[in-house]
This record gives sequence, structure tokens and C-alpha cells, in this order.
Amino acid sequence: MPRIIIADDDELVVGIVRAALEARGHIVGELTDGKPVKDVVELKRPDVVILDCSMAEVSGIMALKEIRGSSSAFATPVLMLTGRRSHADEEIAFVAGASDYLRKPFDPDELVARVEALIDKSGETRPAAAPGYRAHRAGDGGLGTYGANGANGANGQASRHAR
Repeated sequence: MPRIIIADDDELVVGIVRAALEARGHIVGELTDGKPVKDVVELKRPDVVILDCSMAEVSGIMALKEIRGSSSAFATPVLMLTGRRSHADEEIAFVAGASDYLRKPFDPDELVARVEALIDKSGETRPAAAPGYRAHRAGDGGLGTYGANGANGANGQASRHAR
């Protein structure tokens, strides 16, 4: 099953993205800030990362630059999902290394198609997630999340939240 990490501080957007991707069998983990993105991507090795441009502390563009500067995460496909509408913002994202760019509001079916195209383009799925990562799977009522340091809880385990 392909693994997707979304970093967006808007719970509504995360819920829409999660529901659309899980309906197609993808596993989805979430971050609410761009600060831990690079570390989580290096550790968990997702098949695709979805970033919002505008987040607290570290923007999606800065998180993207950190991913592209990482020797172990640089090839991870990154879809920018953002409310920024100008062509200049889109160009900035592509120059920073975005694999694709989708503006909000968005059609969930188009998002799924673009994510799956990125997965297909990147080749075979990466090895299984590192121990300790528990992501939400469709129907099990939980959601894999990471806190500011990349994990919730004192034991470093990803937390599970009931719907």
C-alpha cells in the first residue's frame, strides 16, 4: 500500500485529502507544521509528500527545500497543495523542487489522480515504514500523526486519534 504524508495546518483539508486517498487504499499520515517534515520523510520514507505552502514556523516551500537537500529523501515526490494562486508562487514551488502543484480549492479525484501519477512515475513502492509508525487505514478509526518533533508521545510512537 502506498504511504502518503500530508503536511497542512487546515484540519478540513487534511480530512478531505485523507478520505480521498484512503478510499483508494493509500495509507495517510499527517503533520500540522512544516518543521518536522524532512526528519519524518527521512525516517518514514513515504511514497509521496503533500505540502501546503503556508504553515506556521516552516513553510511548505522551506520544507520542500529541506527534503531536496537531504541525501536520503531528495527523490521523494512532493505535491504542493496550496491556496496560493499566482503563477509566480507556482514557479517558486517548481524551482524549489516540487513534483506537482495543485491549487485549493481542489477536486479530490484530481488530487488522487495526481498522487497516483507521482507514485507511478517514481517507480516501485519504497520499503515498509520504520517501526513505530502507525498510520490510519481506511475503516480502522485511527490516524497516524506526528507532533512537532516528528512523533507524539514520550515513547516516540505515532499517536492514533479516534474520529
